[in-house]
Amino acid sequence: MRLKRKIKIEAGIPTSSLPDIIFMLLIFFMVVTVLREFQGLKLILPEAKKIAKLEGNKHVSHIWATSEGTISIDDQIVTMGKIRTIMYDKIIADPQMTASLKADRQTEMAIITDIHQELRKANALKLNYSAKPRE
Repeated sequence: MRLKRKIKIEAGIPTSSLPDIIFMLLIFFMVVTVLREFQGLKLILPEAKKIAKLEGNKHVSHIWATSEGTISIDDQIVTMGKIRTIMYDKIIADPQMTASLKADRQTEMAIITDIHQELRKANALKLNYSAKPRE
């Protein structure tokens, strides 16, 4: 006559140290992660009486223009002729794209007008002029 064992042995993974491991990984990633700072051109923005803040930076392409005529689109220095193709490609990739133009206070209006005309040709009609609040 055979007797059945009443004690069942199961192979399992011990989970008692799992929270410790998770917190160590969390702390490790918090210490090691470096957040990217936005690298734009140094500008002195003009002042405005009324400012509306953009909802978020998800659908925004930043265009910087200095008083010397240097133009940067999303941290890449470009010439006036390349604005149309770059922004057209961005609009095709994301139809909700908004162009945020940040120009130095001393920038000539001819440069801003040329940028605006290139944006029109690229069908980038959502344009935001950035300024700082008047104090």
